[in-house]
Amino acid sequence: MHIANRIAAIGLACAAASFGSLPARAVVAGQEGGPSAGSTLMVLNARGGVCTGIVLSARAILTAAHCAAGGAELRVHWRDGGEPVLVVPSTVAMHPEFDAGAIRSRRRTIDLALIRLPEPLPGRFSAADLVDGSLPRAGSSVTLAGYGVSREGEARSTGTYRSAALTAVEPYGPGRILLWAADGAGGGKRPGAGACQGDSGGPIFGDDGIVAVTSWSTGPSGRQCGLLSQGVLVAPQRGWIDSTLSQWGESARWTRRR
Repeated sequence: MHIANRIAAIGLACAAASFGSLPARAVVAGQEGGPSAGSTLMVLNARGGVCTGIVLSARAILTAAHCAAGGAELRVHWRDGGEPVLVVPSTVAMHPEFDAGAIRSRRRTIDLALIRLPEPLPGRFSAADLVDGSLPRAGSSVTLAGYGVSREGEARSTGTYRSAALTAVEPYGPGRILLWAADGAGGGKRPGAGACQGDSGGPIFGDDGIVAVTSWSTGPSGRQCGLLSQGVLVAPQRGWIDSTLSQWGESARWTRRR
């Protein structure tokens, strides 16, 4: 499933009030907090979708493309002194190889989007480190984080940054596009920690920084979360990320320069 959280009860018209009362939860079977909390925020759409976004610079956010698919009206969201802030993006750039129907038809897709803000973010936000170098191997440890639900299907458990330690299951696949990860104890065969609704667009960390952006998850029969979490590797998409940001007068921080 694409894991933008489609919750009809939370539209943009009432987002500020709704998020004001949300309990502090996210990432199924995760823990509160995690790496680079100051480099993340939330991305909302007018269909009631909730996603996570990664700060690349003072005015640029990286997220999953399906969060913005179909021309959905977006708001970038964070809290300032306990009060919700909702900002309308000035520009949204979808990866040219994003295919909204790819999951159903089993086609290749690169589920990434970049968001440009009209004004710089507050100074408490910092740019994340993206990894352009060696990538996690099968069996290595990764950390997934985001603002999604802590309990599948419970919309009101959305809203606080949480993380979970996972194990890389299949780092690349034949197209070197995707990273698959699972709870180390369950190995993707028994339910455990992982991404769920609202974590799309959030970071998956390796040893040196963010290696992938969360896009999809699977669960046991009748569920959509708790088995495998999938992310789009950022290193193979560096050319698109850098060229798009350059057009906006922005740049990302990479752990290895070309």
